Amino acid sequence: MADIDKESFRDIGARLRAHRIGRGLGPEELAMRIGISRAALYRAEKGEITKIETLASISRELNVSLPSLLGVGIEYIPNAAAFFERMRQLEEEAEQIIGLFSPISYLVTTREYDEILRAVLPESLSPERQAEAGRILDILAARKLSFSRRKPMLASIISATDIERFLRHGVEGRADLAPDVLAGRRRAVVGEVRHIIGLLRNPDIGVQLGVSPEPFPSTSFQITRAGGTATLTVSPFRLGHDPNISLGVGFVTSAPEAIELHDGIARALWQGSLRGPAAADHLESLVQRAQEAAGAR
Repeated sequence: MADIDKESFRDIGARLRAHRIGRGLGPEELAMRIGISRAALYRAEKGEITKIETLASISRELNVSLPSLLGVGIEYIPNAAAFFERMRQLEEEAEQIIGLFSPISYLVTTREYDEILRAVLPESLSPERQAEAGRILDILAARKLSFSRRKPMLASIISATDIERFLRHGVEGRADLAPDVLAGRRRAVVGEVRHIIGLLRNPDIGVQLGVSPEPFPSTSFQITRAGGTATLTVSPFRLGHDPNISLGVGFVTSAPEAIELHDGIARALWQGSLRGPAAADHLESLVQRAQEAAGAR
């Protein structure tokens, strides 16, 4: 493995850690399963990998292909915790982020939204899988903290249609919630949309938001750029209304064709988006319409 540079080793270690977290394994348990010391596993997750045999053993135990850990071609990620951890790792190095996430990019949400998710995500899981929600919430919080500290450039495109649906239904992890709970969730969503309206009228430095009236792709994606390298993450997972943190396969790639195609989608949507006061006024009209509809019920 001498022909792989130090940066590549560090990336391998980051992928290893993400998949370990996604499987819900602590470092001690994984180290014991493959017969190495905890210290050796920590070194591997930092990119200090000396034996391909060790990496192969980790690959088998985590049920992830060796090419995925090595970052050869496309890295497939079969669960939400591992996927969001990979996003956190990429964002931690990013100089620029371009995102299309429904209904809004998590990075520009409020602390109140974190509390909403803390109630909603466990609702979407069976009792035996509740621990997954906790792992995901911890990773999301770490993403937001890193973003607020580092402040990379962010261009986030928001779907007007998704916002309208967000306002109409609120956020719910299952369909049998009491009416007063649903009403409270809808009020919380209104507060979140008003936060976006505030960012449109008085944008934070480095944050650009656009509201697109055009149909969005069925999957969310994000492009991060750092040091001349662009990386695409494509997500089947969803945090808003009717969240999905259970099923799907996300993927990560730096393939030039994939980057170019998704960058083209983002550019086309951005060019057709409302921005600034015009976007804020449009979202205000959606909030008013949703409130009038709620009052009529």
